[in-house]
Amino acid sequence: MHKHEFEKKVAEGFERLPEWIRKKINNVALLIEDDPSDELCEREGLSQDETLLGYYHGIPLSARGDQYGVGPTMPDTITLFQNPIETAAEEDGMDVRDVIADTIWHEYAHHFGMNEAEVRAWEEKRNGKK
Repeated sequence: MHKHEFEKKVAEGFERLPEWIRKKINNVALLIEDDPSDELCEREGLSQDETLLGYYHGIPLSARGDQYGVGPTMPDTITLFQNPIETAAEEDGMDVRDVIADTIWHEYAHHFGMNEAEVRAWEEKRNGKK
């Protein structure tokens, strides 16, 4: 898929977030890269057959103190990885927009302060699994 088409689908995925969540997002840049770097995969402890669909980097809302934003403050970033997202959609028989939307949900949960275990439990609950 061309990068421009993927970018449009990312914008649609962001719009799928409930409005109350979109209103709470503060100082976060949404980025797109083809693939996660080898360094990032190594830092995250992934094996050769694992990859990332997205990655949150920053200071979660729950950890921002009173001094956050005093002076120049670089935005947090959420990076979506196009090739792994497209592969996951194809392998799972899903629309790529659904994989993008799920990945955006996942990464914004980290922005709100959830760790990986909490995010996974929240996703299972959200998807009706227990």
